[in-house]
Amino acid sequence: MIHHIRGTIDGTIDGGIVVEAGGIGYEVFVPDNSPLYLKKTNEQVKVLTAMIVKEDDVKLYGFSDKESLALFRRLLTVSGVGAKGAMALLSAMPTDDLKRAIAFDDAATLTRANGIGKKIAQRICLELKEKLGDISVTAGATLAEVAAVDEKAMAVDGLVALGYSRSEASAALAGAEEGLTTEDYIKKALKKLF
Repeated sequence: MIHHIRGTIDGTIDGGIVVEAGGIGYEVFVPDNSPLYLKKTNEQVKVLTAMIVKEDDVKLYGFSDKESLALFRRLLTVSGVGAKGAMALLSAMPTDDLKRAIAFDDAATLTRANGIGKKIAQRICLELKEKLGDISVTAGATLAEVAAVDEKAMAVDGLVALGYSRSEASAALAGAEEGLTTEDYIKKALKKLF
């Protein structure tokens, strides 16, 4: 198994990045909203990885933090969720938002991810709701915090509808203060994007 790769960014591929380490370029698939996309070519990075081996394929999935990697692995334990589905979920929203949606049994939020239908979303909530404690789900979130998460997620969806990628939209909303409306989040993001 490959635990992590420390090297330099050598470019991007469809759905991921290329990390050069020891003269070898590793194709690493990362979530669309990963901060790894914001790194410049030749910038030093450490990518935590999960290697998925199938009969006819070997792929590396990369994450910028242990929490995202742990959630990816936890999602793979759910029947019917493969690496593609887990990556779609992690691409659709930040890790904390995803954990909150599971903890609050919010299957509708999970269905925002490409390829995740209502039944799979419900199964994820059912199977992982009690297991999130060991990967530090944000406990005690209020309904207002959950509403704020939804506003930001809807803003990302709105920016995607305007033609921006999820990674661009998430990066533009990173660090925005909490409690804004969807419209205000979009306005702030558009100012950063222009």
